[in-house]
Amino acid sequence: MLELSNISLSFNRGSVNQKAALRNVSVSFKPGDFTTIIGSNGAGKSTLLNIIAGVYTPDAGNVSVDGNDITKWPDYKRAKFLGRVFQDPMKGTASNMMIEENLAMAYRRGKKRGLRWGITHKERLLYHDLLKSLGLGLKERLKTKTGLLSGGQRQALTLVMASLVEPKALLLDEHTAALDPKTAQRVLELTEEIVQKYNMTTIMVTHNMKDALRFGDRLLMMHEGKLILDISGQEKKDLKVADLLQMFERASGNEFVDDRLLLG
Repeated sequence: MLELSNISLSFNRGSVNQKAALRNVSVSFKPGDFTTIIGSNGAGKSTLLNIIAGVYTPDAGNVSVDGNDITKWPDYKRAKFLGRVFQDPMKGTASNMMIEENLAMAYRRGKKRGLRWGITHKERLLYHDLLKSLGLGLKERLKTKTGLLSGGQRQALTLVMASLVEPKALLLDEHTAALDPKTAQRVLELTEEIVQKYNMTTIMVTHNMKDALRFGDRLLMMHEGKLILDISGQEKKDLKVADLLQMFERASGNEFVDDRLLLG
């Protein structure tokens, strides 16, 4: 469904500060795959998501969706195919707009816009039901500005918005990293519920090894811009954090020293 072929990208090309962010990365994702990606800081995890989203254009390689080459497509053209949730809860919603207005923008993603903006009664019923399923007390607050919500509420709302039109793929870039542990756990549970409900192809970048093992049916590990591990099925289910650390050391020839991963 989603395929990256021989993707390479360097920042500050031609200067003394040139850095290879991705090195000949090839990976494909089947419909319904829920893949977690881990790796130390600077491994290329977020850069990989940015390539898929169209934020960066690779120096080499191709990105395709359902067999269509979208490598040169700008990010706004990919919006109807992709949903995305960022690490910062403030990035996914417009603070000065009401909850229902944010949902309406997401509902119209990829559609032609006309002069009519009004939110219909049918839409409000849909939004009410979606918010009710979150269990965060938002279903009666459609007229509330999102800037008044907590970080966890905003991130949960962003999840709903990102999946509202059932995109081809959902990209989650450390979307619980800025939340307290209890709220992060709830948002992860909501993530799993949404992914299962829509059978949505999902790619989740995380620094937390336990979360990477607990969620999803496939795990990728990156190191210095390369994919060094690809584990799925029963092998992934049987893994423990200690096993994963040993596999990293064997695959990379380095010891895992990223405190955030170890403490996670």
